[in-house]
Amino acid sequence: MAKLLWKPTEEVKNTANLTSFIKHVNSKQGKNFSGYDELYRWSVDSIADFWSTLWDFLQIKYSQKYTEIVDDPFKLPGAKWFQDAKINFAENLLKYRDSNTALIFKGESAIIREISYEQLYDSVARLSKSLRALGVKPGDRVVAYMPNMVETVMAMLASASIGAIWASCSAEVGLEAAADRLCQIEPLVLFTADEYLYKGKQFDILSKVKSLAERMPSLKKVIVASYSAEEPDLKQIPGAITFEDFLSPEEGLEIDFAQLPFDHPLYIMFSSGTTGKPKCMVQGAGGVLINHLKELILHTDLKREDVLFYITTCSWMMWNWMVSSLAVGNTLLLYDGNPNYPDPGAMWKVIAEHNVSVFGCSASYLNYLKSVGYNPKDKYNLSTLREISQTGSALSAEGFEYVYSEIKTDVWFNSISGGTDINGCFCAGNPISPVFAGQLQGPALGMKIAVYDDNGKPVTDHKGELVCEASSPSMPLYFWNDPDHKKYQEAYFNVYPGIWRHGDYVLKYSDTGGYTFFGRSDSVLQPSGVRIGTAEIYNHLDKMEQILDSLAIGQNWWGDQRIILFVKLGDGYHLDENLIKEIKSSLRENVSPRHVPALIYAVPEIPYTLSMKKVESAVTNLVNGLPVTNREALINPDCLDYYEKLLPELNR
Repeated sequence: MAKLLWKPTEEVKNTANLTSFIKHVNSKQGKNFSGYDELYRWSVDSIADFWSTLWDFLQIKYSQKYTEIVDDPFKLPGAKWFQDAKINFAENLLKYRDSNTALIFKGESAIIREISYEQLYDSVARLSKSLRALGVKPGDRVVAYMPNMVETVMAMLASASIGAIWASCSAEVGLEAAADRLCQIEPLVLFTADEYLYKGKQFDILSKVKSLAERMPSLKKVIVASYSAEEPDLKQIPGAITFEDFLSPEEGLEIDFAQLPFDHPLYIMFSSGTTGKPKCMVQGAGGVLINHLKELILHTDLKREDVLFYITTCSWMMWNWMVSSLAVGNTLLLYDGNPNYPDPGAMWKVIAEHNVSVFGCSASYLNYLKSVGYNPKDKYNLSTLREISQTGSALSAEGFEYVYSEIKTDVWFNSISGGTDINGCFCAGNPISPVFAGQLQGPALGMKIAVYDDNGKPVTDHKGELVCEASSPSMPLYFWNDPDHKKYQEAYFNVYPGIWRHGDYVLKYSDTGGYTFFGRSDSVLQPSGVRIGTAEIYNHLDKMEQILDSLAIGQNWWGDQRIILFVKLGDGYHLDENLIKEIKSSLRENVSPRHVPALIYAVPEIPYTLSMKKVESAVTNLVNGLPVTNREALINPDCLDYYEKLLPELNR
């Protein structure tokens, strides 16, 4: 069995929201559940009963209740959820109107802003009135090209209050990548900012905004927030107005929350775009709402007194996820900038200064701290921190252990995994079960997941494809500009008809019930036909102090496939014959001979998506003579130039 790292105390279990939900289920459904496993099994065996009980427990605000929970939960795609219900997403997030702090904004500069729930409601009311006066109506698209700041949250809420469809890209995204996403959906309004800060440098983006707006003939207005509180010069952008000037001057307004069907579109989320133009996934307001609140309240154990802080940008679904926490009434801390600027202690200083209790980050962030030997527990007062949530790419068992040895011994480490596709999790944590090194605690409630082998049969204790065998409310309604649903069908249902294939290579353990993720299944290596998850290589290399990061890809070679490994080395290290020999022998002895790369190269950077996931596909395409169709989908596209320079040597 894997190494046990954490067990909840009786106090943690007794005060957990999940425990309250179990009591609620027992009372309403006549059950006698006491633990997570039996609750989960009921949630996927009695799907309609689970979601209806959850609806009541979460106290979803509605103007008209549903007449049927779901027509057929095994209809994939196309199941209809909570039919005839009328709700408004923003109304559920703005139910608190008191003096408690709603949002704290902290960037790399000294500027800190705090606003209360009362002030947030007032600002959204004024913004919503101005958008309506502009002619925005349900179904229109409102988009953002913005930093992670207070105005971004306000704009989303105002859009949702009307029933407009929201989509966003962060300000550091390249012009072409932003255009590839936002221009597809013909927006009526563009929210943006004049600048942003990153690694201490100021970046003026108004010239990019001008070019972006010129590609959007549907635009009626460009609304520009000031990042530094100085008045931006908007002369160069036709139809532009400052955020403050656009706000209605009226005070004391009540928001006219449009009451719309449960499946009325709320968000358009974008695929990574590393293999072509990003797909536009349309997600419904009700499905996102109930799924987010399930994950925030039950799987994250979020409470009103908490301060939630997730390292994210508005290009990543974790931004949408964390903003939904406003429905809980907690304080949400928005950070914009590089998380390691000016040093690796930057985020831990924020956590200590603002009494953060729930902190979220990516695997790449933790791996970086581990690689440079940083130990926050010795440098900062982390007494308020009770939970660390981690997502993005897979984290090794050693990464889990690093959290407990160098950050905090008595913290709940909540590793989660899902996707932009469902705006949520397939696997998640829970506060009443133990944490084992390298394992996500288990499947999320209501998500009927399984692991399939090559023959499409469910397996345990063997690696395979992560699938979902039943519908869930937050699955996409459809893809934009996909009238016959061909793109939607091909994305998830062509391998196992009627079954959602998510594209993750995973293993489910029979002894703990946990899951380990080994990377994307389309990036699985197959030397001599043996399937190898790339994370198996990364997890081992993470233990080597010389290696900061790595990327493994398969090159088609004389009718077979060989593994090529790229490594980013720490300062002072060089890829000489001794290090190459050490890497190969270590992989051979500690993992398997099949995992040993044929070639190893040192590179200055590893490519990552905007949501901080390694991009094996772009380098795989380069090495195998295929085009890289969308470099702008990467957060560091210029790094591919270095890989291209290696091609003559790789193809000898």
